[in-house]
Amino acid sequence: MYEALSSFAQTGGLIYFVVMFGVALTYALWPRNQETFDKAARLPLSDGGPGDE
Repeated sequence: MYEALSSFAQTGGLIYFVVMFGVALTYALWPRNQETFDKAARLPLSDGGPGDE
């Protein structure tokens, strides 16, 4: 019983991790999000604060 439950939990966790990784990767590489990530990348180099444009 324990081995079956452990195997199911490990397999389910692996599938969950792969799906969530795929979602995060898709979100990060989606073309519409490029401008947001470019702004975030330049933020440490700007003279203004986080809300300043």
